[in-house]
Amino acid sequence: METALDDPYPSIILLAITQLPISFYLVNGLGILFLLLISGLVSGSEVAFFSLTHDQIQEAKNSSNKSDQHITRLVLDPKRLLATILILNNLVNIFIVTISTFATWKMVGSKDAGGIVIVALTVGITILIIFFGEIVPKVYANHNSMSFARFTAPMLSLTDKVLRPISWMLMSLSNVIEKNIEKKGYNLSVDEISHALEITTDKEATEEEKDMLKGIVNFSTLSVKQVMKSRIDITAIDIETDFHDLMDKVNKTGYSRIPIYTETIDKIDGILYIKDLLPHLDKTEEFQWQTLLRPAFFVPESKKIDDLFKDFQEKQVHMAIVVDEYGGISGLTTLEDVIEEIVGEINDEFDEDNDIAYNKLDANTYIFEGKTSLNDFCKITGEDAGLFETVKGDSESLGGLLLELNTKLPHAGEKIEFQHFLFTVVAVDQKRIKRVRVFISSEKIGAMKEFED
Repeated sequence: METALDDPYPSIILLAITQLPISFYLVNGLGILFLLLISGLVSGSEVAFFSLTHDQIQEAKNSSNKSDQHITRLVLDPKRLLATILILNNLVNIFIVTISTFATWKMVGSKDAGGIVIVALTVGITILIIFFGEIVPKVYANHNSMSFARFTAPMLSLTDKVLRPISWMLMSLSNVIEKNIEKKGYNLSVDEISHALEITTDKEATEEEKDMLKGIVNFSTLSVKQVMKSRIDITAIDIETDFHDLMDKVNKTGYSRIPIYTETIDKIDGILYIKDLLPHLDKTEEFQWQTLLRPAFFVPESKKIDDLFKDFQEKQVHMAIVVDEYGGISGLTTLEDVIEEIVGEINDEFDEDNDIAYNKLDANTYIFEGKTSLNDFCKITGEDAGLFETVKGDSESLGGLLLELNTKLPHAGEKIEFQHFLFTVVAVDQKRIKRVRVFISSEKIGAMKEFED
């Protein structure tokens, strides 16, 4: 019976190993270590370059250091940089496997190596490449991205020039694939997505849940002008007001933030946060409360509310002053107004019932304030938000829509027809429509003589 000691393979392998010169092991060992180092640098550079911040890239652009100049040139074309890194990394890893395989064959002989040696070689090289060529350098590069990028930038810059033909071919192929994928994609409009929500939402979903989903879909399509509080409804305080009168107005308004202006509301000086007044409640009327003002945040009417929401988060403010194309104050909007477009009305203990801008008289009849935004009108009545796009002009309120339809300021009791709506002006002053009765028919309204009374 043969024992392990009688097995001829260990003897053959040991004999082959001892017959090779020391220089063979030294050259191959150093070669594999060098390639592992290069593999690590290349792998780490991928993390380093693609985690550089905007400020770090600007710093490199403004630097006269050669490494920083290489970084600036490489990051200008991220696709080619990524292609260069991947090609170089794969080439280095292939060289590591090739050299280690060649050295193994030389040591043990291709015929006598056996399955165990091949498996051991594969596992060993894989562990070395993953640990020293991937994990360690990427972890280090993630915490030292700029220094790592500077160290590897000259090497990648040279490699980019050498491998440019190969990287160009790969980039061209990837562009073709991307175009084909884009052609197979679906371009859905907001209306189509809203309709899909209607037909796919199960019966168990509440109306509030359906409205919230619609709000999310329409969130990026709404402008600040559509959700803002108009100029005439803004509560603001003159900067010349003394402290005693200021506190009286603050108590009456109940707002936590109030715009402060000089002479006219078109000259907003800042925003007064009521919480900033709390430490000064015992001051006399000569107290210079104007020093407590915080800078106002101005946005154009055309800004989308999803972008405004991001601005609120980044700047950590809750109020924005809306300006028109001429720089005049058009209105005011808050973080609460933006959030309400998704979750619906948010009422707190200070909101009173008489703040509601409409009353529902029956299934088809409403009384609306003329200042009600068309966006809110459509949400309340369940109408399509784009229904009035062709006739509203620059108006965003119900009163403004009626002025566009009628071309002049109507008198109380006057009726205005549009599609399946019958608008009856209930109250009007010399400047604007204050209150409107709205009748919504299931069919397009004609003469509507039956409603004359």
